[in-house]
Amino acid sequence: MQLTDAQRLDWLRLIRTDGVGPRTFRTLVNRFGGAAAALDALPNLSRRQGRRIEPPSRIEAEDELAALVRIGGRLVATGEADYPRLLQQTDAAPPLLALRGAAILNRPAVALVGSRNASMSGLAFTEKLARGLGEAGLTVVSGLARGIDARAHKASLPTGTVAVMAGGQDRIYPASHSGLVDAILGEGGAVLAEMPMGWVPRGRDFPRRNRIISGLSYGTIVVEAARRSGSLITARFALEQNREVFAVPGSPLDPRAEGTNDLIRQGATLVSEVEHVLDVIGPIIERGPAPEATPDRDRPDFAEQPDFWDEIDLDALTAETGHFPDLLTRPAEAGLDDAAPEPADDRARIIGLLGPSPVGADELARSAGVGARVVQTVLLELELDGRIERHGSGTVSLVSR
Repeated sequence: MQLTDAQRLDWLRLIRTDGVGPRTFRTLVNRFGGAAAALDALPNLSRRQGRRIEPPSRIEAEDELAALVRIGGRLVATGEADYPRLLQQTDAAPPLLALRGAAILNRPAVALVGSRNASMSGLAFTEKLARGLGEAGLTVVSGLARGIDARAHKASLPTGTVAVMAGGQDRIYPASHSGLVDAILGEGGAVLAEMPMGWVPRGRDFPRRNRIISGLSYGTIVVEAARRSGSLITARFALEQNREVFAVPGSPLDPRAEGTNDLIRQGATLVSEVEHVLDVIGPIIERGPAPEATPDRDRPDFAEQPDFWDEIDLDALTAETGHFPDLLTRPAEAGLDDAAPEPADDRARIIGLLGPSPVGADELARSAGVGARVVQTVLLELELDGRIERHGSGTVSLVSR
């Protein structure tokens, strides 16, 4: 999939709307067949919700995109070639990512995170791990924070590193790491941000950044982490995303090791050398692009992570009638293209025709007895869910689960 310029602006306006997070975005796009139709439905949705739901104007979206372009960035959407496939398979994957740097997001990657107030031994071991992982062909992903994150980025500069920011692309945090960002970009790495240009990171922006760090990676390694540490949130997301969790043991007398030692007790893989990571990650990468957790491995147990978005309550709209209401004015009245969803039986027929062998959209339409627009709507929905893979010549196949 490749968005047009107009579609990209529509996606940007919809995801920047108050009350629209990744899950609501996906529901609205699937329900109405596109971001433009979803934007048209928002006024009626506002009335039903009893709250003001107003997207930014097209000019505001154009200004944000222009500001990103001025610093060498671009917006990448789910389903496009540069969007990280591993991240796309996760729940609540960002519909749009602001990307600067090289298109290395689909190389095999491992996250390396830990304490901001790191010990000298923790920093030294992080450097050893990051270099070894890079030399083995893995990209190192981290969060640009002080301590372990910064050392992981610096040690993996020659082999490729990805920094995930909690704020906008023009709001580097901490500000003292602007030189590190320049080095990452200059050495062929990449810098990602989900939040808008000009966004100064707040407390809850860091945990939702962490879900992107783990989502980009086949596994997450925690070097040092106190209990209730942000690094443990990254490990939790890795677990929920069916990725591997690794932990470096530490002294029981050091509070910075309490979180990592707890992880090991709960089933995380103990790491004392690079090979401990490669032995677990290597076979998973070889099995294919869809990560699978190691069979029969105990998984760390965490409490449920709260939602980080104040999203529109779409469930309330279906509570009384049992179905999603028609929020669009009928085309005959408003002169709109028909944006009604495909019937459920059409959708089921199309999904039933898909399999591991690539098939073209035209062939799907003929076999299912539906129009090309219905097929494209279903395929977009499946792609947003990470259930199909696109191949050459416009063919698609179902991702095995």
